[in-house]
Amino acid sequence: MKPLTRLFSSAVLVIIAATLTSTGDGQSPTTAGNPDATAKILPLKIVGTKILDSRNRPVRLCGVNAASLEWTSDGAGHILQTVNVAIRDWHVNIIRLPLSQDRWFGKAREQNGDSKPYRDLVQQVVNECVTQQCYIILDLHWSDCNEWGKNIGQHSMPDTNSVLFWKDFAPIYANNPAVIFDLYNEPHDVSWDVWLKGGMILDKPNQRGAVAKNYQCVGMQALLDAVRATGARNVVICGGLDWAYDFSGILEGRQLSDPDGNGVIYANHCYDNKGDSVDTWIAKMEKATAKLPVIVSEFGGNSGPSKKVPVDNWLLHVLQAIQDHQWSYTAWDLHPAAGPTLISDWNYTPSPRYGVFVKQALAGTLPAYAPPPQVPLQPASPNN
Repeated sequence: MKPLTRLFSSAVLVIIAATLTSTGDGQSPTTAGNPDATAKILPLKIVGTKILDSRNRPVRLCGVNAASLEWTSDGAGHILQTVNVAIRDWHVNIIRLPLSQDRWFGKAREQNGDSKPYRDLVQQVVNECVTQQCYIILDLHWSDCNEWGKNIGQHSMPDTNSVLFWKDFAPIYANNPAVIFDLYNEPHDVSWDVWLKGGMILDKPNQRGAVAKNYQCVGMQALLDAVRATGARNVVICGGLDWAYDFSGILEGRQLSDPDGNGVIYANHCYDNKGDSVDTWIAKMEKATAKLPVIVSEFGGNSGPSKKVPVDNWLLHVLQAIQDHQWSYTAWDLHPAAGPTLISDWNYTPSPRYGVFVKQALAGTLPAYAPPPQVPLQPASPNN
């Protein structure tokens, strides 16, 4: 969502953490934070609305985003530590790792054409997750409007260079049981037909001072097809419109076709800038999850839709709803400058009113939702 160079105005949501459901034979799958050295992480698949492992056991993914590889080439010097803290101390069973297509090909200014250090770092992160039996979402977060190295950032839709990214990237992690592919972060400001099939668009970028550009974008189906053409059957994630908040077009028939893969999870990004109450968001999620496999792959904020002090804590209510419904999620973000922030510093101190709640949820100690007390109406004053 929000890197150092951007307004942290929330745009976008989710998966993830501590416990997988028990098996039918009375045994429990290991959690990411407490792995069995003899166990191996099992590949995932989608059956109906469910996420299942290869033994047909339901899996709930609970975790965090670990940003920085979209806006830096070295993970801000902290990315490996962040992943390990998330797994060992926050007890996640999934990490969402935002990436940049330009940096994958060495096109960022600081790389001087050398993509190897970036690629090696991504591989190190994946290896850490695999070793510790933690799933990882590899997320194409930043693109470039078809101009390598010139418009690196968050844009309305993927482009032809995004297809090249997936053609090159997917074979490396094809069928790795820990790896899920997130096709493109937060599509927005296009029609549902363009979302599905692509077309010429006027970009609405999310970077401060960025200039809107016309460019040929690529639809979500083409990105999925590019992944599958490499032989990669990995589960993929795809967000809808309105910065991955809106499911309406998908529910109306624009689901992706995936006959050659292990299925698609649809992403919801839930932030407090949408103007919806938590109850309204819950109703939308319940409608979507009745028909689709869904993950809340980003969420966060400070208060309520009006940005004023809420009657009850908006974030806590969202987290409690996620827990009550047993939805998969990945909270944004385990970086002290990528707001909304789960941590306050590089000691990984949980942020107040947000990080503390997410860490409780991952530990299974989040308190149940209690509606705010109703303020009794005052009787009308009698006329004198």
